[in-house]
Amino acid sequence: MLLSELAEKELIQVEDGVRFGLLTETEMIFDPKTGIIHGFEVIKKSSRFSFQSRPVQSNEYIPWEEIVLIGDDRILFNKTKIIDSELYK
Repeated sequence: MLLSELAEKELIQVEDGVRFGLLTETEMIFDPKTGIIHGFEVIKKSSRFSFQSRPVQSNEYIPWEEIVLIGDDRILFNKTKIIDSELYK
């Protein structure tokens, strides 16, 4: 599967059915030395109105190991985790 195909998939948390947007609206967290993907940082909007929204830094991410299914249109995952400084080293 190509990265461009993954980018347009919707992120949905299995437990609550909460929609986290599209994968293209996240930032990938990976180790540049090994290429291991740690997960995807959830970028939140700062406003209720889409025309005023501005991305802001988030403190949570979807860990790669929490992804349970990559389907035709959706990516299902169990839960998000809080970002710690070890991910960015």
